[in-house]
Amino acid sequence: MARIKVLVVDDSAVVRQILTELLSGDPEIEVVGSAADPLLAREKIKRLNPDVLTLDVEMPRMDGLAFLENIMRLRPMPVLMVSSLTERGAEITLQALALGAVDFVTKPKLDVARGLGEYGAEIVAKVKAAARARVQPLARPAQKLEALPARAPVATAARFRTTDRLIAIGASAGGTEAIRVVLEQMPPDAPAIVLTQHIPGGFSRAFVERLDRHSQMLVREAGDGEAILPGHAYLPPGDRHLRVIRDGARWRCRIDDGPPVNRHRPAVDVLFRSVAQNAGANAVAAILTGMGDDGARGLLELRQAGASTLVQDEATSVVWGMPGAAFKLGAAQEVLPLDRIAPRLLELAGARPLAATG
Repeated sequence: MARIKVLVVDDSAVVRQILTELLSGDPEIEVVGSAADPLLAREKIKRLNPDVLTLDVEMPRMDGLAFLENIMRLRPMPVLMVSSLTERGAEITLQALALGAVDFVTKPKLDVARGLGEYGAEIVAKVKAAARARVQPLARPAQKLEALPARAPVATAARFRTTDRLIAIGASAGGTEAIRVVLEQMPPDAPAIVLTQHIPGGFSRAFVERLDRHSQMLVREAGDGEAILPGHAYLPPGDRHLRVIRDGARWRCRIDDGPPVNRHRPAVDVLFRSVAQNAGANAVAAILTGMGDDGARGLLELRQAGASTLVQDEATSVVWGMPGAAFKLGAAQEVLPLDRIAPRLLELAGARPLAATG
């Protein structure tokens, strides 16, 4: 089998060397070259024809985002972003994912060599997943979404009933954009949504703020003990699990820092199992694009508890790992393309879709 050809692009000679060593240590990967800036990288892409590019977010001579946008328009290929764990790094990385980057890994702030070494297995796994990913050409410049018009508050507390529906969604690689697509299609009074996306702790606040700007629902970091209300979407704060618990006639968020599950914290299985136990047949659940199999067993438990379950199809998933694993387990009642997931979740939850605008 041909090895995966990787080109490493980073302005730091230390990071280029470490990434090259980490990736070259895997027999299925060949690092065919490295470049210190996008202009050098452009020439090496033409000459070396790599399968995967690792790209530093902040680069000299040409902005990493501008370079990525050019790549995705002119020569679409799987790109794995290497970003710093800073607020600015988080925002730029989310923009990179919107432009078509497959996934990202973070650079440790201190002791880069030791930190990246600890990430070795993750970086290798993500490069392999990227090589199999579906990359769409960028048809137009990615839009920086303007804030939606001010939302009228939804009168929710008074109308909460135990028969209300709860929507649960899990995702990983490719999920930051997939979740945005789903939430954009939700009306402001949609059933409550609980979500888990594999993301580093330092990125969670920027991710929540980005989703909130793009959705008519109120998207927020969940607080421990917070009531789960219609019109709201809840994500766990950085590096914490989100569970749903029942408190009399309502659901509440439970946030904890228990051990990682399936190597992840937050883990989709943790969220889904809690929803299966405490909402059962009142839940509707979906797994979107992602590598690995986190959430597959939890989705099966949801289906067995009477919940409606679906997964994103292979054609529209960046990586059909998690949805594919759930499908193979028999956990999914339906397999749908990304643009049909939100309307179907609403239909299964007995809610009205967002009226078309324009």
